[in-house]
Amino acid sequence: MKTMGCLAYFYSTTKGGDKFEPRGKPGVFVGYPPGTKGYKIFDIEKKKIIVSRDVRFFEKIFPYMKLKKECRDPAYFEVSTWHDEDAETEHNEADTQNQAPPDLPNSIVEDDNEDPPASHNPVTKATNDQENADLNIEPPNNIKDQPAREKRSKSQPNRFRDFNVKLPPSIDHTLTAPAQSSSTVYPLANYVSYEKFSDSHKDYLAAITKGCEPKRFFQAMQDVKWRKAMQREIEALEQNETWTLEELPEGKHVIDSKWVYKIKYKPNGDIERYKARLIAKGFTQVEGIDYHDTFAPVAKLVTVRCLLSIAVKRDWILHQLDVNNVFLHGELKEDVYMKIPQGFSERNETSVCKLKKSLYGLKQASRTWYQKFTNALINFGYKQSHAYHSLFTVHEGDLFVAILIYVDDVIITGNHASKIDLTKKHLHTVFSIKDLGPLKYFLGIEVAKNPDGLVLRQRKYTIDILEDCGLLDSRPITFPMEQNATITDFPNSPRTDAKQYRRIIGRLLYLQATRPDIAYSVNILSQFVTDPRKEHMEAVTRILRYLKATPGQGVFFPKQGNFDLVAYCDADWLGCLTTRRSRMAYILILGGSPISWKTKKQSVVSCSSAEAEYRSMDATVSEIIRLRWLLQDLSVHITGPTSLFCDNQAVRHIANNPVFHERTKHVKMDCYFVRERVASGEIQPCHVDSKHQVADLLTKPLGAQQLQLLLSKLGIRNLHAPA
Repeated sequence: MKTMGCLAYFYSTTKGGDKFEPRGKPGVFVGYPPGTKGYKIFDIEKKKIIVSRDVRFFEKIFPYMKLKKECRDPAYFEVSTWHDEDAETEHNEADTQNQAPPDLPNSIVEDDNEDPPASHNPVTKATNDQENADLNIEPPNNIKDQPAREKRSKSQPNRFRDFNVKLPPSIDHTLTAPAQSSSTVYPLANYVSYEKFSDSHKDYLAAITKGCEPKRFFQAMQDVKWRKAMQREIEALEQNETWTLEELPEGKHVIDSKWVYKIKYKPNGDIERYKARLIAKGFTQVEGIDYHDTFAPVAKLVTVRCLLSIAVKRDWILHQLDVNNVFLHGELKEDVYMKIPQGFSERNETSVCKLKKSLYGLKQASRTWYQKFTNALINFGYKQSHAYHSLFTVHEGDLFVAILIYVDDVIITGNHASKIDLTKKHLHTVFSIKDLGPLKYFLGIEVAKNPDGLVLRQRKYTIDILEDCGLLDSRPITFPMEQNATITDFPNSPRTDAKQYRRIIGRLLYLQATRPDIAYSVNILSQFVTDPRKEHMEAVTRILRYLKATPGQGVFFPKQGNFDLVAYCDADWLGCLTTRRSRMAYILILGGSPISWKTKKQSVVSCSSAEAEYRSMDATVSEIIRLRWLLQDLSVHITGPTSLFCDNQAVRHIANNPVFHERTKHVKMDCYFVRERVASGEIQPCHVDSKHQVADLLTKPLGAQQLQLLLSKLGIRNLHAPA
């Protein structure tokens, strides 16, 4: 019989890690398993019970004899007055899973009368010292007397020979090269280089990435900056007369609220302020009682790119505005009741907030704000665009000013500085706005100017994706998807983490705003978000490795050139192996830079390649017509026809000749629509060779050489590639 609660080293059969790692693991003897030869040992490291027959006992050492001194202090168990119910629940669940048995306190006090035990297998002194330091157990004498094993020399792997770069100051772990080149230092893995940036831009990138935003209320309460931010938000809401405190009427229900924290940056990257925003939990609202209509338009990214392209060529002023407490300006027509915000309610509080004005999170908040902003601009003399309702313009002779709104972010551009200043003053009197100066960071998109033009890219967003996925040190590749790759459902393949897969795909979908080169790959993989498999996750990982090679790639808008509008359309006949539907794609280029692109699976199965290509042409013509309307609103008048390039001769003949035959009699509506535009002189179908068809990158996976060729034709630039 062995002494209960004594120290016991058991033989660990856990696989993985270095083969020279110690196999003797420290534990506490807690009894004998019924019906099994062996001993029940409580594993000190993993906090679980194991059964082993290969055990060495030290019956005079009792690891869990006493509690730590700090655990006996009553202040150790003091609970903060601020609570977060969600976080408290998560912490309790985690403690329940990881806690030791109740009679085994988490401290170790060894007996000086007994020599410490030896590991089951010989290990190095350095390894045991580090491991036992956490357990407060001295290594055995026979191990302490052993000489330290000589460290073996490490050399640079051959696959990293092409990545000889200078490490940033923050990285001090290196591998030494072989003896013949011992003066060269190599990194452990690839990393994203900042060497090619200017000093001012390095400061900007460092500033927008150093801030840490709390995720929960109890985290924010530990920082005085966020407590002050919440206090300012409440004061602003009360000053705006957002609500009144009343008792909840009988038969009415109340909605809850939460805090969201955001660090606001200046255009140069400095922290402007810490913003705590109160959000109503609008998902608990009842339709027809708490809200009715909810729709409100926002700026399309096509409009943003088109406006910036014109502003660069005409050398217009580009400024950015931000509206303070944007959703608080809308006036509610319905009776909505909300609980008092977390952290500002007293004990046994029974009053609730009756909302008089809209609040973030309400279903109708965006609609009420949009209506008020629209009325303010129209009353000041602006005209709303009929093609894109989030665009407002004023045109008086040579004076031209345009305003584009995306919720509370506003772009204002034009050729008349005084009119722009008057508009800012007018908006400030109505809404209280902040003038952020020249446009530099909009909707997560970096706007970088250079003498040749302007570049839109999402470098920070790309690096954030790689960092969250743990692929910031991955080896880069030169194209996003393997050629002739077959992506299907893979029903017999093992499943992967669906939540992580959907999160990555969702972020990559927004990354397409400046990256048409990944549009096809992301569109293919987004079909499997409901049931992703191992092969799908591997394909996503390949896209991320491609992004690692091109983090600074984006759309370039040249300052030189005219306003010629050119379009390319293409289709992949029967491209989907599951539904046998074709994939259509188009790219529209204005003045040498792409402003609109799309790839999408067609809604019906095409009976021929000509039909698939013609349906793609039909969608492209619709986009051309809308862009021509938008250009007219932006004072760009296109008199000639828009060239529409397609690599299918049959489609061009169908568009030009009023003849119906077996391949087109069931697509008569599309034929009439395209032919009318061709006859009116707005569209001119043209033929292009397949190898120069830039829309190919949206319909099929391409190799590195062909992909780079088409990207160069589109004006896509990778200004800051990794070393």
